[in-house]
Amino acid sequence: MATPFTFTLPIELLAQEPPERRGLGRDRVRLMAIDRINNKVEHTRFDRLSEFLRPGDLLVFNSSRTLPACLNGCEMPRGDCMEVRLAQHLPDDSWLALLFCQRGDPFSCGLRSGMKIDFEQGLTGTVYERDVNIPRLWKLRFSKSGTELMDLLYRLGRPVRYEYVSAPWELDYYQTVYAKEPGSAEMPSAGRAFTWKLLLDLKRQGVNTAYIVLHTGLSSYMDDALDAQHPASEEEYLISESAAQKINQTHFNGGRVIAVGTTVVRALESVADETGKVKAKHGYTRLHITANHRLKTVNGLLTGMHEPEASHLDLLTAFLSADKIRDSYEEAVQKQYLWHEFGDLNLIV
Repeated sequence: MATPFTFTLPIELLAQEPPERRGLGRDRVRLMAIDRINNKVEHTRFDRLSEFLRPGDLLVFNSSRTLPACLNGCEMPRGDCMEVRLAQHLPDDSWLALLFCQRGDPFSCGLRSGMKIDFEQGLTGTVYERDVNIPRLWKLRFSKSGTELMDLLYRLGRPVRYEYVSAPWELDYYQTVYAKEPGSAEMPSAGRAFTWKLLLDLKRQGVNTAYIVLHTGLSSYMDDALDAQHPASEEEYLISESAAQKINQTHFNGGRVIAVGTTVVRALESVADETGKVKAKHGYTRLHITANHRLKTVNGLLTGMHEPEASHLDLLTAFLSADKIRDSYEEAVQKQYLWHEFGDLNLIV
């Protein structure tokens, strides 16, 4: 599946560490703001976000908390050792996970249904069938569940880390300040730059907030050809009655609903009816948004900078033309913006 446009992203523009480790506050990353009406682009700093918002706007956040979703385990009784990356919690309390071996070919070390994995500290897992939609993922059931499992994950696991990140940073670097409900395989990073001070300042300005949950899956399956197909993972979301009420009040009273992250766009557009009314719901979504999607509820988007192959570029074309986004991204490259979860941000309103 081709992305709507392409551009060249120099490797030195991949953010290798959190801004705090570069001597910046969370909210001091850069911000590229694009006006959807006149296509004007402004380059500023994230702590000046309020200059682009107005009283009555509603920022909708994803309060999912990042899991230490990467675990080491060995086949029982004494077999190959492997890395397990949790991708999705399923309704039957099992998980979808990416499994790859630590020696030799990562995906040809006897991965199979029925395999049992020892993660230590009394935690084991049983491998079941491959996922039908994303065959790199396997169904996995742990020997523990609920809070007992979560406690062990936080003891044994670590954040998913890609090769461009320079060091194994602590889990706290992968959390937003408002994160509550554990469940995301990777950080919903669009909201990372918010601080409590900035949130309070926006509230004083008359900008409202609402919180939903969408637990993010993995952004890569360690297979370039598979990643290029952008297979849609099924992600769990929860929109509460109070959040739906705030969103509907804003939408039908002429305010702007601004999603903090592509995850929020997908969740809200999955449950909105043709009038834009959102209903409270707990469910799963595979919604893939492109230029052909008519946005029903969301008016604006705060998001990170997405790499050339990312499926998120499709979603951006629901807000702006592909040509405009490409031009803006090329400008961001020239101005040395940083990409990925520890990088800079883009506001489209």
